[in-house]
Amino acid sequence: IAAITAMVDVNFRAPLLLTAAALPYLERAGGGSVVMVGSLAGRTPVQGAATYSSTKAGLRAFTHGLAEELQGSSIHVGVVSPGPIDTGFIMDEIDEVEDIVFSQPMSSAEQVADAVLSVAAGEQTEICLPAASGRLTNLSYLYPGLRRRLRPRLSARGRKNKERYRQRNR
Repeated sequence: IAAITAMVDVNFRAPLLLTAAALPYLERAGGGSVVMVGSLAGRTPVQGAATYSSTKAGLRAFTHGLAEELQGSSIHVGVVSPGPIDTGFIMDEIDEVEDIVFSQPMSSAEQVADAVLSVAAGEQTEICLPAASGRLTNLSYLYPGLRRRLRPRLSARGRKNKERYRQRNR
């Protein structure tokens, strides 16, 4: 239960509370941006990561709802929803990460930073990385049966990619 509580606190509760604390300052400053870091797992659930997927889905819903509430103000709200990011974090925990995660290309930290800057500039409300995976999450959310049918194929691709990443990092 402690791990679930920590994940909810870090991924969902903290961003909501920090946003609530920051909004009065942004209003007094005459505007600004709030950019959340979501996940493709928040757009469609990932088996083996129900809590994580739920927190990121909640964060995404909060972001889009707040963006609607603040429409017409000088405060822009958006979310960057990446898939896997090529960092030490994911590679250090590679054996704990579901195979399906590696079925898509990994984004670089620089690509995520560029997306954050784009959202902060008000260019978009949500950016998915990689973009093709974002489109696939739309389909798999709308058609859960499709997600279930594609899962074995995507997991097999992810296993192969995961082994390549292991070899590369040895």
